[in-house]
Amino acid sequence: MIPQARAALRKLASGVAVLTYRDGEHAHGATVSSVSAVSRDPLLLAICLGTGSRFGELVGTPGARFAVNILGAGQARLAGWFADPRRPLGLVQFDCVDWLPDGFSGAPLIDGSLARLGCEVRSVTLAGDHHLVVAEVVTGVPGDGPPLLSFAGQLHDGDLRSLPERQAHPYALEEEPMGAAR
Repeated sequence: MIPQARAALRKLASGVAVLTYRDGEHAHGATVSSVSAVSRDPLLLAICLGTGSRFGELVGTPGARFAVNILGAGQARLAGWFADPRRPLGLVQFDCVDWLPDGFSGAPLIDGSLARLGCEVRSVTLAGDHHLVVAEVVTGVPGDGPPLLSFAGQLHDGDLRSLPERQAHPYALEEEPMGAAR
């Protein structure tokens, strides 16, 4: 049953991001597809990091600062680079990209990203084999273009097709919906 449930969960499309961290001694990047908006006031997001992950070690305490680089279409190779455990450690792993330090976190903001966010960790909770990190978004720079998406274990890019308007369910259009109490 678990393999079927895992396969079903992979049908949930999600955006792809490179998380970045930098302080005086350490720098690291990690590709994730587990960034989710949590709250608008305050502006919070959540990320899931595997227990024992290098990035989790660096940002695993409240007050830690990092950046989220939301990837756009055409950045699949970048996602692959920061997911590759064979890449070099430290600041040298960023030599293949153009970036500037975030004024808030000091972490690399990768040029060409669809959006870039500077964040501060608020809480870290163990959730199964991952840590659930809730962070406040303190800075943000939006970009333009379509996103890079993860769906069914593959990366997808390209234009999204917008629906002309929000589609109502047929039952919502009936004067007296089916099953309504009389």
